[in-house]
Amino acid sequence: MKIIDLTLEHEDLIRQAAYLYIECFPYTEWPDLETVIEEVKVSLQEGKICRAAVDDDGTLLGWIGGISHYGGNVWEMHPLMVKVDMQRKGIGTALVRDFEKQVAERGGLTIWLGTDDATQATSLSGVDLYDNLWERIRDIKNLNNHPFEFYKKLGYEIVGVMPDANGIGKPDIYMAKRVKDVR
Repeated sequence: MKIIDLTLEHEDLIRQAAYLYIECFPYTEWPDLETVIEEVKVSLQEGKICRAAVDDDGTLLGWIGGISHYGGNVWEMHPLMVKVDMQRKGIGTALVRDFEKQVAERGGLTIWLGTDDATQATSLSGVDLYDNLWERIRDIKNLNNHPFEFYKKLGYEIVGVMPDANGIGKPDIYMAKRVKDVR
């Protein structure tokens, strides 16, 4: 496996990335494949980071993107996707570590991400998060393989939530990590 920049010249990888979007987010209703391809291309715009993990045959295993905020001090990780049959094999970790390196090389200090709970996979879904919010965050439970624990293992911390981001009782969980030592 190697990690490369994903660019507009990689038409086959862009198409594979679009199919991966559909595979990884089956609860999202896309009108057609061309719409998803255009969504992938948004990640390839100037000033963004977009990296792809590919095998020796040129098959896309996963990809990650990033958007600069706050004058480059903070980068949003969006998206991160790994083929379902290739998950738990270190590809996501490799992509995140590569992304962290890319951000640090650009002078970024912090990476943040939102990890939706649109499928009631954590104890933060299906409840009123306006009631005892910080206690609920502190006591979060993973009910159905939600990726927040993957990010925690990589050093990301929950820094907040957006209640009802994906509908009533379906929050977005915000996580962040400092990637540059500022001491």
